Amino acid sequence: MSHFRPISRTFVGRVLAGSVLSLTVALASGTALADSTVSLRILETTDIHTHLVNYDYYRDGESDTVGLAKVATLLKNARGEAENVVLIDNGDLIQGNPLGDYMAKRHGLKEGEVHPVYKAMNLLGYDAANIGNHEFNYGLDFLGKSLSGAKFPYVSANVFADDGDADAENDKPYFQPYVILDREFTDSDGKKHKAKVGVIGFVPPQIMQWDKANLEGHVVTKDIVDMARKYVPEMREKGADIVIAVPHSGLSTLAREGMEENATFYLSEVDGIDAILFGHAHTVFPSDTYADIDGVDLAKGTINGVAAVMPGFWGSHLGVIDLTLSVNDAGEWKVTDSLSEARPIYHREGRDITPLVEADPEVIEAVKEEHEATIAYMREGVGTTATPINSFFALVADDPSIQIVTNAQKWYLERILKGSEYDGMPILSAGAPFKAGGRGGPEYFTDIPEGKIALKNVADLYIYPNTLRAVLLNGAQVREWLEMSAVQFNQIDPNSSEEQPLINETFPTYNFDVIDGVNYQIDVTQPARYNASGEVVNKDAHRIINLTYDGKPVTEDQDFVVATNNYRAGGGGNFPGLDGSTIIIEAPDENRTVLANYILEEKEIDPKADGNWSLAPIGEASKVTFVTSPKASSALNAPDNISFVGEDEKGFAQYVLQSK
Repeated sequence: MSHFRPISRTFVGRVLAGSVLSLTVALASGTALADSTVSLRILETTDIHTHLVNYDYYRDGESDTVGLAKVATLLKNARGEAENVVLIDNGDLIQGNPLGDYMAKRHGLKEGEVHPVYKAMNLLGYDAANIGNHEFNYGLDFLGKSLSGAKFPYVSANVFADDGDADAENDKPYFQPYVILDREFTDSDGKKHKAKVGVIGFVPPQIMQWDKANLEGHVVTKDIVDMARKYVPEMREKGADIVIAVPHSGLSTLAREGMEENATFYLSEVDGIDAILFGHAHTVFPSDTYADIDGVDLAKGTINGVAAVMPGFWGSHLGVIDLTLSVNDAGEWKVTDSLSEARPIYHREGRDITPLVEADPEVIEAVKEEHEATIAYMREGVGTTATPINSFFALVADDPSIQIVTNAQKWYLERILKGSEYDGMPILSAGAPFKAGGRGGPEYFTDIPEGKIALKNVADLYIYPNTLRAVLLNGAQVREWLEMSAVQFNQIDPNSSEEQPLINETFPTYNFDVIDGVNYQIDVTQPARYNASGEVVNKDAHRIINLTYDGKPVTEDQDFVVATNNYRAGGGGNFPGLDGSTIIIEAPDENRTVLANYILEEKEIDPKADGNWSLAPIGEASKVTFVTSPKASSALNAPDNISFVGEDEKGFAQYVLQSK
């Protein structure tokens, strides 16, 4: 059977969003083709990260924003709308939340035992699946046991067994590179047609760095695009009428150099691919996120003319591609049109979330035992804290809720860098107060008492699903990072006796980065050097003073590796020197997971703030105020230079900060 794609594609008729395409293909002359028209719906899930149930194990309560159980309802609805459907998962499935950790680290898998992810997915009738980078986090043995429970084939075309020699030509795939599914589709006239659907998968080659301890000596990885060029023609030769590429890889248009982590754009240029189901980036395609990329058609959901979709993460969306195919009596298939969308399980407007579907009861029941065991596991004391952890004073003094995060990030990065070219370099660690009042109200603070600490408390310490990044900066860049953080404060007149609020309420607290590993003071009597957009507005102003490392002044050309998160390292917050170009490590783990694992390993923590930063003396005449939680009055970590004034109209406790 041969495959060909027309030079141009023509819509005849009107396509309604979310409906199955059923279009008639016409020749340029206007005469009708004798070919039959087949509408094929391709459904994708990706980056579920063991979010099977609509439940947040950290907060110990139901969630409207996660869960394969929610996606299952969308899936069943979408399947009911179409005659011909193929369902595929794109990996990062068995790791990513406490249920995954519970199964791998506490429960384990016996031979023949079915992992709960497959208890759920087998019910839903998946046709095939790809392997993501996080599948390797628990090692190849656990991965093998997990995959054995799937009643559908797995593919991965760029992972090969490490045979120990230098001859790439004799390398053997570690997994099945692709699968060709025999299917029967019904055309618009009710006629049946046999078709061969090829599915090929890919994983970021960087798994060899991210999971070096699990993979070195066992497997090697190769370039995604190179392997597509190798295998897609082979799939066609073996009779594949339709080829679906499933890269666990994001979308980037940076100049191709080979071994890209995010190779989806280049994959769309490989001849012979009819549809792309991608993931890994934890975003949605089509969406405005990708509006400025040449070759992307957001209205149709195509990349360089190829139908594509990426349905978010944690079960936030279902990916839907509707292909219109024509098939003639000789059995020749071609794509004549397509429409892609990512259907959400909820709608968000500001802080308000509206659920759009109910959880599927069959999925909930299938994983009930493991789900309940995970809840019990999360409620266990996994360690103890020798001191209370709160964020009541995070904006005015060094703070334990940030300290424990930066400690964990440094601990993790030291392991990652060991044996690398950066081994031995000074490691700094940046963290910010995520829960520090503001629009969240007087209760929106971290508050963990001394004593037993459970994994669910981790959510109080790190509320965002960021992933850890390391950047390589010089001393001048570290200083400018801190200057940008200091936009958090209003300028204080040291000679005024009038009340002056210290905190710039328009600057989000998650952008107030504290960098541990260096010592410094912040002089708020100076104007801010930057504005909130990262523009220099006072070029001669310097709020950061007495910046030292290991007791010595930091020099401009001194090199540092700084642990942070993907948001900040990639440009989030408009920080100088942080635009993605300084990233040296893109770790596979979330900062929150790093923190949880740190507590699990340490068992007993004492996250007292080390006092590496402080506000410089302001002036005794000034009356500088700030607000915090009403609970702050009994906090053991309260600074000794504050005094309570009263409660404001919003319920916050107001304090005056005296100069030391």
